[in-house]
Amino acid sequence: MTWEQIIGLSLALLVMLVALIGNVIPGIPGTPLALIAAVAHRLYFGQASINNTVLIVLILLAGLSLLFDFLGTALGAKKFGATWRGVVGAVLGGLIGLFFSLPGIILGPFVGATLFEMIGDKEFKKAAKAGAGAVIGLVLGVIGKSAVCVVMIGLFAVNVIARSVN
Repeated sequence: MTWEQIIGLSLALLVMLVALIGNVIPGIPGTPLALIAAVAHRLYFGQASINNTVLIVLILLAGLSLLFDFLGTALGAKKFGATWRGVVGAVLGGLIGLFFSLPGIILGPFVGATLFEMIGDKEFKKAAKAGAGAVIGLVLGVIGKSAVCVVMIGLFAVNVIARSVN
């Protein structure tokens, strides 16, 4: 492995660690950033980078991560008794909450699910239960996409190192 390859791998892994942190901190794209780092490494280093199979697996894992992100909140709300209104409210609240930093990201799905359930004539206690489910789903989604990101980082690093040794 040349110094250029070591530096390239180190930079790609640094960006991927920032992506991992971005799964929790708003404003950083998270797992898609890890995929971008892998693709950029592949474009720059060519055959000294990941192979096509690993690249396809990383793309699929990034898609799975996005699925966790979008469905976690909705499924959490549904599991705690939300109707379709509460699910829509949780998703809309989560999207609006993105503009209000971390408190908005946490409170958005709760407020959205609760309000939409109350608009559908549910009493506050049942509506708030759906909102709590949305927040729990959000947290589980973050855990899921973070786990996927860790797998992506490990797969990338192992494949690049293994290909450079051969």
